[in-house]
Amino acid sequence: MSTIVTPLTPTAGAPSRPDPGAPGVPAAAADAPTAPGRGRGRRRRGRGGLWWLRWLSPILLIVVWQIAGATGILPERILPAPQLIAESAIELLRSGELVDALAVSSVRVAQGFALGAVAGLVLGVIVGTSRYADAILDPPLQMLRALPHLGLIPLFILWFGIGEAPKVLLIALGVVFPIYLNTASGLRQIDPKLRDMATVFGFSRRQRLTEVILPSIAPQVLVGVRQSLAIAWLTLIVAEQLNATTGLGYLIMNARDYFRIDVIIVGLVVYALLGILTDALVRVAEARALRHYR
Repeated sequence: MSTIVTPLTPTAGAPSRPDPGAPGVPAAAADAPTAPGRGRGRRRRGRGGLWWLRWLSPILLIVVWQIAGATGILPERILPAPQLIAESAIELLRSGELVDALAVSSVRVAQGFALGAVAGLVLGVIVGTSRYADAILDPPLQMLRALPHLGLIPLFILWFGIGEAPKVLLIALGVVFPIYLNTASGLRQIDPKLRDMATVFGFSRRQRLTEVILPSIAPQVLVGVRQSLAIAWLTLIVAEQLNATTGLGYLIMNARDYFRIDVIIVGLVVYALLGILTDALVRVAEARALRHYR
């Protein structure tokens, strides 16, 4: 008895898959997957096409603010219109007041940041590389970190007077802890296998530093630097409004005495722009450092 085999035919309307063994059909054509890059490309274009939304809300806010100020809905004595604030900024630039104040404030931040960064790095290296130093130094440092450093302003004035020293030291005190914590944490988290590898290959101290330690701790240290810069500008705003005769803080306090809200807003905007600029510079340095150590 013979069995009749009926050949299977594809269902009508269903796409047929090319036979790898058929003549004229490459073997790779049968198994070629759908290109996944198309979906990713659409997603990239979708995300890139939304860049204008980031600018839309601030622009709309400024337009509404300007209309409210021009029509009197928002009184000038409460919040001046953006046009008046821009005119005040131009006036301060032409007179040189804003440039002089900006220079003084930048020097204070640079001095305080340098002092605090060096102290934070040194303490972080000592505590991060020695268990004894960790046990001895870390508890009092953590207690000091728990104190709000801006609350120490009265003591700093009594100890260091009303000159530049209390302002710079207050900035340094705010800067030191993020760098200290990130440096110590980065050193503690270095993979022991990397240290063993350096020993096996006979690395010198310089090679250990450049090939093992710095690449391992660089990301965390730079995170600490970004955090410290934000704290430095925040501290400066408060420090310059106490017994200062120059700087952006003094410019703001002087404007308060004359009820110049427009000048106060100009000073605050400058503070914000300086913070954004320094953060962007650190991001660029971070990207270059990470590329260098890869």
